[in-house]
Amino acid sequence: MGCWDARPLTGSMTQNAAEKANTQRMTVVVTGASGRTGSRVAQAARAAGLTVRAASRSRGFDWEDPTTWAETLRGADAAYLVYPSDVGSPAAAEGVGALAREAVGLGVRRLVLLSARGEDQALPAEEALRASGADWTIVRGTWFSQNFSEGPLVEGMVHGELVFPAGEVKEPFVDVRDIADVVVTALTSGDRYVGRTLVLTGPRLLSWREAVAEISGATGSTITYTPVPTRSYGEALAGFGVPPAEVELLMEVFETLMDGRNAHVTDDVREVLGRAPRDFADFAREAAAAGAWKA
Repeated sequence: MGCWDARPLTGSMTQNAAEKANTQRMTVVVTGASGRTGSRVAQAARAAGLTVRAASRSRGFDWEDPTTWAETLRGADAAYLVYPSDVGSPAAAEGVGALAREAVGLGVRRLVLLSARGEDQALPAEEALRASGADWTIVRGTWFSQNFSEGPLVEGMVHGELVFPAGEVKEPFVDVRDIADVVVTALTSGDRYVGRTLVLTGPRLLSWREAVAEISGATGSTITYTPVPTRSYGEALAGFGVPPAEVELLMEVFETLMDGRNAHVTDDVREVLGRAPRDFADFAREAAAAGAWKA
């Protein structure tokens, strides 16, 4: 029995050492490297010992210009794909499919795509990745906790009010750091997550009103939540100069996602990382301490 126990242990140690060595030699392309998820994926990848190749317009990579792709992809081992604006946009399926095929043709077979949970408009982009010949993993994120602390919603909250077309629907807000950790684990775990669609959520459900109340408590100031009809919100965006096509896409996506379809949690973060996902209250305290909602 002692010898039987020793053999699997030795094999496991050898496998773990091999995986670690492979990780240290791995180069991963991170698209959207300055964005909410891409920046965290790059940080987590570096912490795991990967070589990160940031892909952005400032570095010569442009999703809308396929002639810029090869130079960024050539010689890499894997890539994290996040489509600009929204993975559910009409151009996303063509763009994701074309870039994935280009990557596979250059020997970059291991691809992880950020998609959106419950967003029907994102399904064509997911299918384009599956059809590319890549060793793919799809990561479907729910609404990011950091959407409250980074981006267009912050200004209103700084002035004491979040106006948003979410009604009183519940959402399992996910921390983008958990998304990044899952992406890096998927990339560095051999074939374990190839062909998998991982659905990532936080540990509990909150309405937008409850989430804003937790942020208000963390900041020590009063921030209110005002729900508005989706179309009214779209008209406001148009008034701020958001292009009509983008407004229409956002309105379609909001109407899809705010119907309660995402009002349940999953165990995929715990399955991949071996720990519970970060709680929204922790996010709110940390972001408040960092001054996210200070004028």
